[in-house]
Amino acid sequence: MILRTTLLATLAAGTALPALADVNIYTTRQPELIQPVIDAFTEKTGIAVNLAHVDEGIVERLEAEGERSPADLVMTVDIANLKQIVDAGVLQPVDSDVLTEAVPETLRSPENLWFGLTTRARIVYASKERVADGEVTTYEDLASDAWEGRICTRSGTHNYNLALLSAIIEHHGADYARQWAADVRDNLARKPQGNDRAQVRAIWAGECDISLGNTYYMGLMVNDEEQSEWADSVRIVFPTFEDGGTHVNVSGIGMTQSAPNRDEALQLMEFLVSPEAQAIYAEVNNEYPVLEGAEVSELVASWGEFTPDDVDLAKLADHRGEALRIIEEVDYDG
Repeated sequence: MILRTTLLATLAAGTALPALADVNIYTTRQPELIQPVIDAFTEKTGIAVNLAHVDEGIVERLEAEGERSPADLVMTVDIANLKQIVDAGVLQPVDSDVLTEAVPETLRSPENLWFGLTTRARIVYASKERVADGEVTTYEDLASDAWEGRICTRSGTHNYNLALLSAIIEHHGADYARQWAADVRDNLARKPQGNDRAQVRAIWAGECDISLGNTYYMGLMVNDEEQSEWADSVRIVFPTFEDGGTHVNVSGIGMTQSAPNRDEALQLMEFLVSPEAQAIYAEVNNEYPVLEGAEVSELVASWGEFTPDDVDLAKLADHRGEALRIIEEVDYDG
């Protein structure tokens, strides 16, 4: 409406108007999780945004399209996916004081090829009935014999668990990480299976006492009629590394090499790290803003406070290959 009103006024005045370009985004995130913040951007600027949900093969699509790609921006989750896109050489660096001032150094590419938009913590879901307060406080604790037969996780080869193991490598080295993975494997109550919510269901069913999961899954469960009972059976525990904070991962955005609408795309990137956008995007996704001081939703705030680990996520991405080898060597998934 803003764009149309401006256009009509300009035509009435007899002045030529260059049409505002759309911004085209390839995203692995469900469009409904992005649309509210996109709508806010369009209302503010008059720039339309097209979202193309690409669940799989986003790198291959960008490589195949090359300079002909209509995509200006790529949005995805997890440092491993961001690294894959970077390694494919399909992004361009973005020089923006707005972005570098808003996004902490540990949550963006050293070359400014991608920038974090929100974070999610990899936490422990603990049974309210069977796990006492303070019984688990660190990720290192998970390897203790005290948890034998009491842990549930999804596959060790999943990106979320590989990122956590990469952080173990960064903090303690590969040898320690290999032993830790083997010990956690020995503490499993069942063969790794399902997603993070399936692990909470297993706790509710009494199959295990704790599980690893991302924070935002609690938001999904409490708003689901069937799963709210699972959510009510657990509490969130924010473990830390013995020499660090709580492990976090990221959702991020980068500008493509082709970017036919670079200026408009940059406007959107900078809007996404504004206080207004950060509050909207984080609330819709039940995640944490990257911008210091941005509002956290009431639900997310109810889970408690934590200190994020300050390890550079780009370093964790470099450990992913070794983390995968360790998971396979210890036969984590059985």
